[in-house]
Amino acid sequence: MAGENVQLSAPASEAAVQVETALDKIGVTNAHKLIVLLVLFGVMFDVFEQNTVGLIAPFLREQWHLSAADIGFLNTMTFVAAAMGRLGSGVLADRLGRRFMLNVNLLLFTVGAAICALAPGYTTMAIGRFVVGLGLGGEIVTAVTLLAEFCSAKFRGTAVGLINVGGGGLGNMLAPAFALLIFTLFPGGDGWRWLFGALVLPAVLVVFYRRFVPETPRFLVARGRVAEANRVLSQLATGSFSTKNVRVTDHVTSQPVIETPRLGAIVADIFRDGLLRRTLAVGIASWMTFGAQLTVLTLMPTILVSQGHTITRSFLYTIILQSGSLFGALTASVLAARVPRKIVLTTGALCAVAAGLGFGFLATTDALILAFGAAFQFFVLLLNTTIWIFAPENYPTRVRGFGTAFILALGTMAGAWMPLLAGRVFDVAGVAGMFTMMAGMYAIFAIAVQFAPETFGKSMEAVPDAESAERPLQTA
Repeated sequence: MAGENVQLSAPASEAAVQVETALDKIGVTNAHKLIVLLVLFGVMFDVFEQNTVGLIAPFLREQWHLSAADIGFLNTMTFVAAAMGRLGSGVLADRLGRRFMLNVNLLLFTVGAAICALAPGYTTMAIGRFVVGLGLGGEIVTAVTLLAEFCSAKFRGTAVGLINVGGGGLGNMLAPAFALLIFTLFPGGDGWRWLFGALVLPAVLVVFYRRFVPETPRFLVARGRVAEANRVLSQLATGSFSTKNVRVTDHVTSQPVIETPRLGAIVADIFRDGLLRRTLAVGIASWMTFGAQLTVLTLMPTILVSQGHTITRSFLYTIILQSGSLFGALTASVLAARVPRKIVLTTGALCAVAAGLGFGFLATTDALILAFGAAFQFFVLLLNTTIWIFAPENYPTRVRGFGTAFILALGTMAGAWMPLLAGRVFDVAGVAGMFTMMAGMYAIFAIAVQFAPETFGKSMEAVPDAESAERPLQTA
């Protein structure tokens, strides 16, 4: 069994180890698959929402006489709010629970979409985008933490990786098709309002989340709620979240170490002792890879047009290049169950360096543009997905929500700022200069991840290091 290969990297409470053992014995059941499906559905609509401003920009520019800078500011509002949402949601998830914050973030997202759909003008639209961003950022980080905590060491990497398959892969590819469907069903100048209105539909998921997605047993044990944790583990074992005729097994019998850290302690803990090193290492890697991804998404049509392609062809080529993203996310999900994280991250980063330099200096024909571009996107999503898998594995339960949120928030901020820097490099040094810059970013990525510990096959319930184990926990 997978549990026979699980290693404890440091001392952990007996109750926490019992949760880990129980999850390993339970393996993957229909209950796990239902949780993954519900979370994936919500994340896919998140990505649809992220693409919406770009898709409706022509309508807004015509109706409200907006400049390109005005449209860009709407995206900036979304990304800044997403970073704030990730940090805030991470802290609150460590205090109030993963399930609770999943519902809160989904409601924020749908309220923001409703504000955008009914917006009478630009100011209201900007407010709506800010609210949307809070929910978007919070839901992604909560989903990553929640899935990681529901699964055994063998399955958790694949489960978390599937989030990016549904988001960065399918979501980015299907977003234009979804918008086209809405515009076909509701033609006219107000089609963009119907598009936002359709994005309110995921609010229905709240009903399913409340009924079918319980709190994670790892979080419950960390709060001393052993009876609830045993019920959830028993439901997972049966493969159903029906509360009828559930025979509760005492998977956890030991008295847990209750961890309810103060808000200040949650924030401070990831920057002290052994956690500081991994926060810096994985944080730098997150900045580099998410900055590169958003740079390509933002500037690729401009790059293709500069190489002599029409706008229509540049859009077509961009869609083809995005296929590499889907396969990259899928590959990361498969490798997560088989290959150590640092091997995937290091090898993928070096391949991204090669693909980036290839696009910058060798892509002189359409075939080479598509080949190097798709290859670069493949490795970008391979790395991004693996970072999502890697981040929650680096933190103990008491600060896992905020630690993961901080890592992903750095990536969000990189997505807001790196395209600006890359755009300036492109103006001065062209395609070769810009992709040389991104190759350099992935070289830094490859070096940074060497300073983080390997987490593949190791327990998430172990305290990361002796220093943390010896330091008294600051609780409320």
